[in-house]
Amino acid sequence: MSRKQTNQPSDFVQKIKKFFLSAFVVLTFLAYFLHERSTNSSNASTSNAVANTSAVPTVIATSPGVVFKNGTYTGPSVDATYGQVQVQVAIQNGKIANVQFLDYPHDRRTSQQINSQVMPWLEQEAIQAQSANVDLISGATLTSEAFVNSLQSALQSAQN
Repeated sequence: MSRKQTNQPSDFVQKIKKFFLSAFVVLTFLAYFLHERSTNSSNASTSNAVANTSAVPTVIATSPGVVFKNGTYTGPSVDATYGQVQVQVAIQNGKIANVQFLDYPHDRRTSQQINSQVMPWLEQEAIQAQSANVDLISGATLTSEAFVNSLQSALQSAQN
């Protein structure tokens, strides 16, 4: 009978060990998930943009000396899967003076967080490049691609 009593604590201890091991695995997975999610959000805010080589939008290169017609030009609304992206470009003295998002994915909280960080960067890059030839931002690839396509169309209107 004493042998039976020693097995009972052993079974109990085994169950406790299994419980803690399972809890550890679940918590580790949860911590990894949250870390990856925060890393992806912070990567979108850094200027270390990574060009995405798959599904790169078609960009018609403009020569460095291209002079655009003065005015304000609006690109088409482009599907970015989680919403539409539409940009407007202002041309002054034949150069890109301002780029502004008219529409962007903003219905989901994740889209709001990503785009609030990415949009100013894309606008600034387009002004500096004086074209739609900007780096796509990892973590915001869909918005970046749609931005490039809408901006390229607006700039083509400014060339004609």
